[in-house]
Amino acid sequence: MKQQLILIKGAGDMASGIACRLFHSGFSVVMTDLAAPTVIRRTVSFAQAVFEGSMTVEGIRGRLAVLSEIEKVIRAGEIPVVVDPDGAAAALLKPWAVVDAILAKKNLGTERMQAEIVIGVGPGFTAGEDVDAVIETKRGHYLGQVILEGSAIPNTGIPGEVGGYTIERVIRSPRAGVFKSDRKIGALVQAGDVLGWVDEEPVLATISGVLRGLLQDGLSVPADFKIGDIDPRCAVEHCFTVSDKARAIGGGVLEALLRLAREKRTKNWGVKQDGR
Repeated sequence: MKQQLILIKGAGDMASGIACRLFHSGFSVVMTDLAAPTVIRRTVSFAQAVFEGSMTVEGIRGRLAVLSEIEKVIRAGEIPVVVDPDGAAAALLKPWAVVDAILAKKNLGTERMQAEIVIGVGPGFTAGEDVDAVIETKRGHYLGQVILEGSAIPNTGIPGEVGGYTIERVIRSPRAGVFKSDRKIGALVQAGDVLGWVDEEPVLATISGVLRGLLQDGLSVPADFKIGDIDPRCAVEHCFTVSDKARAIGGGVLEALLRLAREKRTKNWGVKQDGR
């Protein structure tokens, strides 16, 4: 199992899109996340298994597990999801590859020595220094590109345009407190609708559309924290499948893994030939 095992740090919607692509390509995948993941697109995130015990995305089942259960879960044809707030899993599992898909916009501790191949997703990593390859995450011409030298395009803090909207489609907490909501992802909403509350303060829809993502009920949030996402295109079915962006990034990760593995095999073969 070790030679095929890929550890994905993070289990949000982008990481889950990557996991789906790798799983369907025949790799064994294990994912890690926090004890209370602040995932927005919960209907397409394996991180939801942390709250519910299991989560199915596009027919693939993720199951909450501890480290000693990982091989059993993989043999059952599922993806283990492990709570790993300290990032200790990589050293204990010794995977063939590590994909850092936390999307923190900075490196929180991933190193090239953690696996034979190490990939960073998005800004915050430098290919050839702290990782072997970086995958571009900014929407546009270069989305999903494999970068083998240098870094991804810096984060601007402005969400990519969807249906003519950027920052307007993101819902943020009006204050610090506990988030509460009985809204369901996939619901159609109008601008000004109450989506929930942070303590006693209402959270309002900023535009009309379909509620594509919403934070888990009961989590504590700081002020101005991302807690929801409205898609103005109103395609309800898109709430329950991997997004175009996550699928493109997953394709980039798959390309990077195969490309780097081939280059390492070629290099090792050349060393053997020279040694004869």
